[in-house]
Amino acid sequence: MSGRTLFIADLHLAEERPQASGRFFHFLENVACDADALYILGDLFEYWIGDDDVDAPIARQAADKIKALTAAGTPVYFMHGNRDFLLARRYADSCDMALLDDPVLIDLYGTPTLLTHGDTLCTDDRSYQRFRKLVRQPLVRGALLSLPLGLRHAMARSARSGSERAKAGKSYEIMDVNPEAVAESFRRSGALRMVHGHTHRPARHHATIAGKPVERWVLPDWYDEGGYLACSAQGCELLPAPTPSKSGSATGA
Repeated sequence: MSGRTLFIADLHLAEERPQASGRFFHFLENVACDADALYILGDLFEYWIGDDDVDAPIARQAADKIKALTAAGTPVYFMHGNRDFLLARRYADSCDMALLDDPVLIDLYGTPTLLTHGDTLCTDDRSYQRFRKLVRQPLVRGALLSLPLGLRHAMARSARSGSERAKAGKSYEIMDVNPEAVAESFRRSGALRMVHGHTHRPARHHATIAGKPVERWVLPDWYDEGGYLACSAQGCELLPAPTPSKSGSATGA
């Protein structure tokens, strides 16, 4: 093992985005292969309509690649995002990856580190927070999963379009994290480091909370270049995702 733990989020894998899946599979085979662990902090897929959607090629390909990584000795942990909150144990087991609560506090080489997808920190976006609370209720989740697959696919595509229209009408500040929500998460957890995605604004932020210096790392999305956070006992750094060679497969199939 390399003495590094890796974090990724917001890959938004989909059949129509083979370049992203190609970069992801290349990353698993060439970067994550010697990591101490890989954490996927939500939105692995552009959308997820249920573990019974067994005919989705991208889901099968991702499961095969992740399972190969875990079989080689790198544990993989998955946290739900706002696009794939319906992903459940059936699919996680097919990947041999462990499901995480959101948020979760881990000991990362001696530094208490809080992991979260990041959407719960965007408290200024009240309409989204109301929607999130609604669809995460067990009865609503059950009702969604009881619908025919075709209808669920249509609803997911409609939700994607609606989400893009809604974002176009919201300010930069509303869609970013709320500073007090971030500070409260640090105070409540006792963490000295936070790692999250969701906002697609990769950066390292510094602050002082309860008299202690803390850092917050925001993960990049994979719509264009992609990237990941690598942490060791010496600290963390954001790195670009490696690009597969032109002679390699675009999808890893």
